[in-house]
Amino acid sequence: MYAIVDIETTGGHASANGITEIAIVIHDGNGVIDTFRSLINPERPIPVYIQALTGINDEMVRSAPRFTELAPQIYDLLKDKVFVAHNVNFDYSFVHYHLSSAGFQLQSKKLCTVRLSRKIIPGLTSYSLGKLCSQIGIKISDRHRAMGDASATAKLFTLLVERDTEGHIGKTLNIRSKEQSLPAHLPKEDMDKLPSAPGIYYFHNKKSKVVYVGKAKDIRKRVRSHFTNNKPGKQKQEFLREVYHVTFQECGTELMSFILEAVEIKRLWPAYNRSLKRFEHAYGLYVYEDQNGYIRLVIDKKSRYSKPYYTFNSVLEGHNLLRTLAAEFNLCPKLCFIQRNNDSCIALDGKPCRGACEQSESFADYNSRVKDALDHLSTSLPALLLIDDGRHYEEKSCILMEQGQFYGMGYIPNNVSDRKMDELKSYLTQYPANDYIRNLILNYAQRFPEKLRLH
Repeated sequence: MYAIVDIETTGGHASANGITEIAIVIHDGNGVIDTFRSLINPERPIPVYIQALTGINDEMVRSAPRFTELAPQIYDLLKDKVFVAHNVNFDYSFVHYHLSSAGFQLQSKKLCTVRLSRKIIPGLTSYSLGKLCSQIGIKISDRHRAMGDASATAKLFTLLVERDTEGHIGKTLNIRSKEQSLPAHLPKEDMDKLPSAPGIYYFHNKKSKVVYVGKAKDIRKRVRSHFTNNKPGKQKQEFLREVYHVTFQECGTELMSFILEAVEIKRLWPAYNRSLKRFEHAYGLYVYEDQNGYIRLVIDKKSRYSKPYYTFNSVLEGHNLLRTLAAEFNLCPKLCFIQRNNDSCIALDGKPCRGACEQSESFADYNSRVKDALDHLSTSLPALLLIDDGRHYEEKSCILMEQGQFYGMGYIPNNVSDRKMDELKSYLTQYPANDYIRNLILNYAQRFPEKLRLH
């Protein structure tokens, strides 16, 4: 038995909105055998634009029963039926949420007439209820009212049952099928292409624009996890309505998927990604020449409009490095902003200042040591190569850092030496570097030194 459901609501997600009308049409697989309909007092104002769409206003529902009053009857009608709706996850999320709030736990199999229509009646220009019914000759007598839309969906469902020569309804209801949890517009074929391998995946909207990028150790499993629950919150429901396609890039390792995700989020700026969009380390080592010609070094907060020589997780990390450089190359503590008072210049590691801060040492002599310090920093920054698993047995993956910065990554055939840097680089794709990626690589190299090749 099937319960074909349509609801009208005060908004697009269940956790903050109420139901204003519900219609349930009981279908035995051949035709309609019973119906139920009722206006519902949502216990909150109905937005003006929804009043204009549905024709249901605050006055009409003022004396209507609240959902909690109807919950026992609604639950009895639905509890032993297959829940059917046009874009089923929307209607089910509302009904399930409000039944749960009233003390009833609905656990129903679901069928989506959008998904079924795409399979059984392929090639139509639109699968929205109004346009779909118009194309196949079903008249909707009371559009955007619960019983009008539910009755039209029931007629559509009867037609789908009659035309389902390949058994799509039975396959969807199979206990091992995950299809009923998918967004209405996401083709099952997209899901079938997903590999059980590390990589990244992209969710696309109706216009093929990427709205979300994710990483995964197992792409197939991770993508399915997005749809295993139907949370009633605004973000989840809006997200599900946006997803029309999923594509992917397979990676050799989970680390590569982390890196590629960070790169792609920065490149594509997807609407539903929150993390990594603005991740930047907060402090940098800056180099500039003062009005007297002396090169100054300073640790300061990063600015959008200036490029630091090197970056740090914290101001303490930056100052520790600067003190080390100043001590080793006998740089002036005042010109490095290590000492900020007007007292005599302090000594670092027993080496007194040579007088640059008082201009008793020439800027040429002093700047020569600063440049030596910066050259030392550049050459001491890690240059490393991580060699790891490829996407298949005939290749290996590699990630390259030069002078402490991420260069790129890619895949090389097993017969190519990782010691020939020029040849190796021809197989790599260069990517934009940032501090997040640098730390990912350094932390991984520390955890798995056996995969590290120093250069």
